[in-house]
Amino acid sequence: MSLATHNGTGSVDAPVNPPKVVRQRRVRPGLLGLAVLLIALGGLGAAFAVTSVRATGSYLAVARQVEVGREISASDLVTVQVAGGQGLRPVPASRLDEVVGKRAAVALVPGTLLTLGQITDNPLLGPGQQQIALGLKTAQVPARQLHPGDKVLLVSTPDRSTTAAVDTAGTRFSAIVIDMVSPANDDKVLYLALITRDVPAVVALAAQGRIAVVLTEAA
Repeated sequence: MSLATHNGTGSVDAPVNPPKVVRQRRVRPGLLGLAVLLIALGGLGAAFAVTSVRATGSYLAVARQVEVGREISASDLVTVQVAGGQGLRPVPASRLDEVVGKRAAVALVPGTLLTLGQITDNPLLGPGQQQIALGLKTAQVPARQLHPGDKVLLVSTPDRSTTAAVDTAGTRFSAIVIDMVSPANDDKVLYLALITRDVPAVVALAAQGRIAVVLTEAA
């Protein structure tokens, strides 16, 4: 396009640039929605991170295997930092003194958080059972270590103080191991759950040193 102008010397054709048309970019609705979603997710992620940090606490976890019925010691446990542990209801590390000395109500597995439902103050006795303790020499124990829940058979041995006919079959009593400890003299003390009606006879035989312990089923 040219524009004719006139001045004193005559006409001159001067080129004129056409005006530039700026096209507006059209924002796609899908991209806009994606941007909004990413911003929202970023906000949620930040909120979750803040919440997790605030929920972090010190709790008790199991450091080594603890059998059912065994007393829990401080060395059985370890303190761990857990984010969001409140929802799991583990035992806070500050309650360690309350846990030590109690018994495991279930088998405690290393690497798991400890909960109050896994420990108990009560002896592991069933209905109609009573607990007794037997003092045994190491050679009288049927295994290197008996564990809570092991099933044993108590068999009466012959009375050597009498010349009466020997009952080779012996009298038998079923029992369940609650715990076994080793005093300083290397003897063993075996704690057993026994049916109430059998307790008097077993106590009398134990006083005479006439009890043999047989392991019938390991826990």
